[in-house]
Amino acid sequence: MAQAIKIGQPGGAEALKLVEIDVPRPGAGEALIRQTAIGVNFIDIYHRTGLYKLPSYPAGIGLEAAGIVEEAGQGSRFKPGDRVGYCGGPPGAYASHRAVADKYLVGLPDGLPEQTAAAVMLKGLTAHYLLCRTYKVQKGDTVLIHAAAGGVGLIACQWAKHLGVTVIGTVGSEGKAALARENGCDYPIVYTKENFVQKVKEITEGRGVDAVYDSVGKTTFMDSLDALKKFGMMVSFGNASGPVPPVEPLLLTQKGSLYLTRPSLMHHIEDTAEYAASAAELFGLVAGGIIKARVGGAYPLSQAGQAHIDLEARKTSGAVVLVA
Repeated sequence: MAQAIKIGQPGGAEALKLVEIDVPRPGAGEALIRQTAIGVNFIDIYHRTGLYKLPSYPAGIGLEAAGIVEEAGQGSRFKPGDRVGYCGGPPGAYASHRAVADKYLVGLPDGLPEQTAAAVMLKGLTAHYLLCRTYKVQKGDTVLIHAAAGGVGLIACQWAKHLGVTVIGTVGSEGKAALARENGCDYPIVYTKENFVQKVKEITEGRGVDAVYDSVGKTTFMDSLDALKKFGMMVSFGNASGPVPPVEPLLLTQKGSLYLTRPSLMHHIEDTAEYAASAAELFGLVAGGIIKARVGGAYPLSQAGQAHIDLEARKTSGAVVLVA
């Protein structure tokens, strides 16, 4: 038998139930993965609460994991013993075993631990599309990254710094400010003590930043617009504090002919070749020590609910993983 986390209906962390399931068999073009590490992300919370609707219930949850191939289906490009990781595809990663379609899988390079892969894939590929595709940063740019000590934030700070960008970040405590600074954030702002718009204007000598990367949502959105320079780019890619209310397009004109986008990682990894290339670039930076994936918490699969509670309460820093 295998184990998996299921939710009967949307709800709080208590909705996450550990159940026994049959070990799945891989179909054509699939591989059965014994999952040794599973990434926990805010999108999982959105699925659990119903903010992002799941097609039916009971439902699996989770989009990212790494492990070892135990059985390959007909036509799969993988073989038993291969180490693989994935992000995206249908929810259901919170499980000890899972059959996954080849198009979602990438091979893990030698020397990359599976726990690191599960900690870095979804968050790292998110940082990649944010910095390299959504608003393609240039050397000399200045950007604001909210939740700079979070899973995506720490990787994005390191990556942006590597690209020659001045990084301003918001964090919730002095401890997280120190962590963000250690990971490439030039100017961490403790938002509980300082007004981040005023600090941004002070740091940029009144100009504002070229882009804001905002995964917080409701509580930071309007102020983030005020932190932008004229013609700046507002990138809203998450809702940690709740969804952003409707915005009148004229507001963007009034605040400096701003640009606004709401991108998704899933659209950026639909093309298998682009997905593989982005993952290879990410793994290369990890191998080269440019990006250091920090695992801020590792929980047994049975404690998925506690992992969600701690993530929602912003008690964690870096990546959170489940160990199957």
